[in-house]
Amino acid sequence: MKKLLVTGAALAAGGALLAGYVYGSMASTSELFGASVIAGAEETPETPTLALTYDDGPSVRNTPALLDLLAEHQVHATFFLVGDHVRRHTALARRVVAAGHVIGNHTMTHPNLARCLPGRVRRELEQCQKTIEDLLGVSPVLFRPPYGARRPDVTRAACRMGLTPVLWNAAAQDWLDIGADAMLANVDQGLQINREAGRASTVLLHDGSQLDKEAPLSRADTLVVTKRLLQRAHYRFITPLEWLPNAQN
Repeated sequence: MKKLLVTGAALAAGGALLAGYVYGSMASTSELFGASVIAGAEETPETPTLALTYDDGPSVRNTPALLDLLAEHQVHATFFLVGDHVRRHTALARRVVAAGHVIGNHTMTHPNLARCLPGRVRRELEQCQKTIEDLLGVSPVLFRPPYGARRPDVTRAACRMGLTPVLWNAAAQDWLDIGADAMLANVDQGLQINREAGRASTVLLHDGSQLDKEAPLSRADTLVVTKRLLQRAHYRFITPLEWLPNAQN
């Protein structure tokens, strides 16, 4: 019986450690495995502050319409670009830069970095960074790990390259086929929680997909969500650059 109790305690402890590891590596608001920019303090609750961020682009199917929509409302967003997609759609990626949006490193091929060996992690970040620098003429200072997945060495590798990890505290969950109304409800739920905590919001959206090849996935619902958010005249839209420790306000 004593042996069984000891074994049960060991299994429980192992399960707790595993749960802690999964939370630290995947939860977007966890900083267990290194500091990240999530969102700053909310300055005026009556004027919610949002940073719109878009992952996995550029996409020839979705990004042009998104750029038009953002330009119509004179809002700058942050695009975390996949290096392979930049290489495939360089002219479109240059249009994102020319419009004044912030460019972030989203790895070269969009792997789950929490499952990659350290050498692969470094190559993914370095190759994406070099692709963006060579083809677009800008050097990203922001990095978002695909799926939000990271380990301590992922955060260290990014920081050694001068990249600040950026996660999020509101997500549309637009990778699910749930429709624009449900996506907006997800965002609004996050915004409400953040406001009650006195926090601004970084919103996770997607203009592309890691699976995009010759027939890119539609993000029509994401465009609808973006339009509805932009139509809220009392919102203040910024980029995560304003929340960096050395930002000049």
